[in-house]
Amino acid sequence: MTTTAPHPADTVEQALATPEHPQPYRELGLKDDEYQRIREILGRRPTEAELAMYSVMWSEHCSYKSSKVHLRYFGETTTDEMRARMLAGIGENAGVVDIGDGWAVTFKAESHNHPSYVEPYQGAATGVGGIVRDILAMGARPLAVLDSLRFGPADAPDTRRVLPGVVAGVGGYGNCLGLPNVGGEVVFDPTYAGNPLVNALCVGAMRVEDLHLAHASGVGNKIILFGARTGLDGIGGVSVLASDTFAGEEGGTGRKKLPSVQVGDPFTEKVLIECCLELFGQGLVVGIQDLGGAGLACATSELASAGDGGMRVWLDRVPLRATGMTPAEILSSESQERMCAVVRPADVAAFLAVCAKWDVTATEIGEVTEGDRLVITWHDQVVVDVPPRTVAHEGPVYHRPISRPADQDALLANGPETLPRPSTPDELRDTLLRLVASPNLASRRWVTQQYDRYVRGGTVLAQPADTGMIRIDEETGRGVALATDANGRYCRLDPYTGAQLALAEAYRNVAVSGATPVAVTDCLNFGSPEDPGVMWQFEQAVRGLADGCRELGIPVTGGNVSFYNQTGDTAILPTPVVGVLGVIDDVRRRIPMGIGAEAGETLLLLGETRDEFGGSEWAHVVHNHLGGQPPRVDLAREKLLAEVLVAGSRDGMVSAAHDLSEGGLAQALVESALVGETGARIVLDPDADPFVQLFAESAGRVLVAVPRTEEPRFTDMCTARGLPWRKIGVVDPASRALEIQGVATFGLDELREAWEGTLPALFD
Repeated sequence: MTTTAPHPADTVEQALATPEHPQPYRELGLKDDEYQRIREILGRRPTEAELAMYSVMWSEHCSYKSSKVHLRYFGETTTDEMRARMLAGIGENAGVVDIGDGWAVTFKAESHNHPSYVEPYQGAATGVGGIVRDILAMGARPLAVLDSLRFGPADAPDTRRVLPGVVAGVGGYGNCLGLPNVGGEVVFDPTYAGNPLVNALCVGAMRVEDLHLAHASGVGNKIILFGARTGLDGIGGVSVLASDTFAGEEGGTGRKKLPSVQVGDPFTEKVLIECCLELFGQGLVVGIQDLGGAGLACATSELASAGDGGMRVWLDRVPLRATGMTPAEILSSESQERMCAVVRPADVAAFLAVCAKWDVTATEIGEVTEGDRLVITWHDQVVVDVPPRTVAHEGPVYHRPISRPADQDALLANGPETLPRPSTPDELRDTLLRLVASPNLASRRWVTQQYDRYVRGGTVLAQPADTGMIRIDEETGRGVALATDANGRYCRLDPYTGAQLALAEAYRNVAVSGATPVAVTDCLNFGSPEDPGVMWQFEQAVRGLADGCRELGIPVTGGNVSFYNQTGDTAILPTPVVGVLGVIDDVRRRIPMGIGAEAGETLLLLGETRDEFGGSEWAHVVHNHLGGQPPRVDLAREKLLAEVLVAGSRDGMVSAAHDLSEGGLAQALVESALVGETGARIVLDPDADPFVQLFAESAGRVLVAVPRTEEPRFTDMCTARGLPWRKIGVVDPASRALEIQGVATFGLDELREAWEGTLPALFD
């Protein structure tokens, strides 16, 4: 606890006595009508501490004020059958699903985009730390992380500043926590220059009965803050510390105003994880909330709002690591590695003993009270007296103007059909090598080798596999698979279809591992909500994703919205990142991505190939072109494809599988051969255009390797279920080459040099 003299506070009594005292609400991000509404709620002007709480909790990041009216559509389209496996959904710290045998899995994705541009290492690191605590707050042990990253042009100077720091931050924090990083994406596009996207996903597991929720129930129960001390980091920018007038003079204390980006300590978080799990195991927690965005302002108001009473907090008891902090600063600080728990009085001593065992600072800072007020005192003076729901859950709701962008029709009409296409074998060969080495298709090994993918020993599949897979139960082999996907170019052409294509690809990636897709999380990254064209993109993407989930029969369990991702008038490509969770009853029957070393295995292409190049990598890399229609999406076909793959896995009919997406069949063949370190002979359809066969990006397709003995059984199953298939080649380990008859023969060493050389050349 701090022993410094109390900082003079703006109390509720003073607020009543000075109703016209000027307040810098605009500097804190509040609009005139929002400030007036706060005054109406309170019946007076807010105190400095109250204004700090409302300003951060009513921000776009915390209140979803521009997206709420659209996000409701997820609930409207979720059927009872989809809800049946959900134990917790939208509105909780993370979604939770029942995966059988008494196990529950929780997972969620969140963004840390703007902080990662300002300070790449700490922005990315604390993004990982925050999403891990969301999973921990549900009562689960965090098991693995994934990261979905997007940057400006790969050869741009600022990308060389941002990308290495972000990757180091993701890896440094996750590695220190001992959590494997098993999947994700790295994408480059000019629209992300100045607005990198750093989306982190975490997955954890627990027994069903160990689920915990964020609510403060039981009058007399105690509020305990535990973990790291509270400091000045994470409260710059539009927070209360942005205004010297609001914060007052520093009084010669010599305090340094730290950047708005939080500073993480993964070793403190690792200890906090183990401490929390022991507290859960001993039944010492009634409710729990992590401290992330908006810090104590969020934790106290959300716990009280979700409970059955009020709450009283003694703010001067909060352990500090900076002198002279004001109540507003303490409430708004986003210092990392902190949790807030609701504990029965009889359990406080045992709770504190567990924290002492783990050397975790823990302090009783409040209690649950009767009534419906959140009252916060500072050295016996009331600085906050608010209805907690008005802070946490009843913020502004905007019906932003929506308008289809004026250039949308011209964009769709400017298709790639007239672009020059390669036709000769030499041109096709050069195109394949150029695409394989392009930044968006090249190997991510330079990134993933900085992550520990196998720590804890539960990793079954990891990058460069399509899917990350983790063993949950060592006795039965039950596990989960996760994949994240998005294609901003597709979404720019058609955000409804683009969101469904992202869903379809993540769903397919889970299925090619042999797992059954069961649930979705999302991270919706868009430009300014004040732009009617951006809001049209957002509305269309939400509806596309929700309608797609309903058709596939899997629910959206939670997620994140990130707006204002733009530089000047240039918004990022609309980027709804979709994460799909799958369940597999025994990880030993997983399907690997790389083709194996058994000579003569049959290579089959499942699905249909069409002349679809709108938004494709070929159009982007070769012609710097964006226009036309994205690939069509058939979710009924995706569902059938997943059923066939899961059945093939369960019955031992498939030895390898790789989905087709960006780069088409050519990219899938190269990656399957290089990952498996095995050659193959490919025969294209002589009656179809080889360029279309190799590079089209039609959805709903998978390349599979099938043992010769299983080929009749597998193809009969596909035919019986109405799934198109075509035999396109055989595995040939002895050749050490990928031979595409009529086009070219590529040595594996030649392909590896092209595929793996790009990112090291740019960033080493």
